[in-house]
Amino acid sequence: MSESDLFRVFNTSASALTAQSVRLNTVASNLANASTAASTPEATYKSKQVLFQTVIDQENPNRASMPVRVADIVDSPAKPIPTYEPNHPQANDDGYVFRPAISVVEEMANMMSASRSYEANVEVINTSRQILQRTLQVGQS
Repeated sequence: MSESDLFRVFNTSASALTAQSVRLNTVASNLANASTAASTPEATYKSKQVLFQTVIDQENPNRASMPVRVADIVDSPAKPIPTYEPNHPQANDDGYVFRPAISVVEEMANMMSASRSYEANVEVINTSRQILQRTLQVGQS
């Protein structure tokens, strides 16, 4: 592995850390709004999903280390869940409030996946840093 390849590993892991950080923030937003109510379906919070994209090196498309970026954050197409709660302050004239179609279990699994991916990329950076330091030490001998 050449020195430039090692720096590409840093770049790839750093970009993945940034992407997973966005994913964690998006999941946190979804969880925070999971039980919010609205008086109309249009005003109901829509859960968000992060779409990732690999950034391919145009000069060498077969390169093993490729950065990742957040391509977009999209709203879920799931329809809000109407709940009959006539005493709720946001109930409409028919007594319904609308809640987002968010599965807390799925969001927690998504959070765990993002967290593990984040941790794995931190380990890659730490290991790469150690290899780079050892390489520099060998060069000093």
